[in-house]
Amino acid sequence: MKFDIYLNKIFCGDALEILKTLPDEFVDLGITSPPYNKGENKKGWLVKNIKYAGAVDNLPEEEYQRIQVEVLDELYRIIKPGGSFFYNHKLRWERGIMIHPMDWLRKTKWIIRQEIIWDRGIAGNIRGWRFWQVDERIYWLYKPKGNNLIGEELKSKHALLTSIWRLPPETENPHPAPFPIELPTRIIYSLLDDRKGIVIDPYCGSGTTLVAAKLLGHDYIGIDISKEYVLYAEKRLKECAKEKKRVLEELSKHNVKETFRERKEKGKYTGPYAPQKQRGKLF
Repeated sequence: MKFDIYLNKIFCGDALEILKTLPDEFVDLGITSPPYNKGENKKGWLVKNIKYAGAVDNLPEEEYQRIQVEVLDELYRIIKPGGSFFYNHKLRWERGIMIHPMDWLRKTKWIIRQEIIWDRGIAGNIRGWRFWQVDERIYWLYKPKGNNLIGEELKSKHALLTSIWRLPPETENPHPAPFPIELPTRIIYSLLDDRKGIVIDPYCGSGTTLVAAKLLGHDYIGIDISKEYVLYAEKRLKECAKEKKRVLEELSKHNVKETFRERKEKGKYTGPYAPQKQRGKLF
C-alpha cells in the first residue's frame, strides 16, 4: 500500500509543516484538541496555568486563528471526500470579549456538520464573573462527497448518545490538557463502526486518539511538536492493552434494542409516527 510509510507513526514537528508533506485524500477521520491560546500566565482557582512542553500557547489572537485555519484546510486536503474531522476547542474571553471557535471555523473549507457540547462536569475557574464554565465544544467538520453536503446517516446505536457528552476530564496523564480516551473512542466507533480506516491527530499530545484508534483496530497518524510527548505517546501505544477496559466500557454504551425504523415496520408503538390503527396504543 503506497501510504504505509505514513501509518502507525508519530511525527515530531510543527503540525502545519508536517501536514503539508502528506498526500491528498487518504485519511478517513481526524480528531484533535489544539492548544487553546489561553495565555501561559492565566489560570483558574482550581487549575494552574497550562504550559505545553515544546510549544507556545500565547500567540497574538489573529495569528493563532490564521494558523488554525491553515491547519484545518491542510486536513481538509488530506482527508477523503465524505470524511470527517472532530475539533475540540472552547469559548474564551479576553477583557470581557468572547472569542468563539466559530470565528475561524467559518473561514475554513469545511462544512460544520454539528456542534457537540462536552460537559466536563467541573469548572477551572469558580469566580462569579459568569456562570461556571464546565463545557467545551467538539465540532464535527465534514468534507462533502460530490454534491452531498449532509453525509451518511449514523447508526441509531451511535446517534442515541446525543449531542451532549458527559465525560469527566482525564486526571492520570502528565500532559496538561488531555481528553479522556472515551472521547476519541466514541467518535471513531460512531464514524467508522466496523470499517477499518486511517485516523489522524495533528496535535496528538500524549497519544489518546492514537491509542483509541489502535485498540479499535485502525491505522493512525500522530503529529506533535514536543519530543517529550511523542516519547510518552509511543510508550502508551506499546502498553495500550492497559486501557482496553475503558474502551470496551465506552463501546457498551453504543447499544439499541430496536431502531425507530424497525419498530415502525413491526407496527410497534412509535408515537405520532405509528400506523393510523396503532396510534395511541402503547403495546
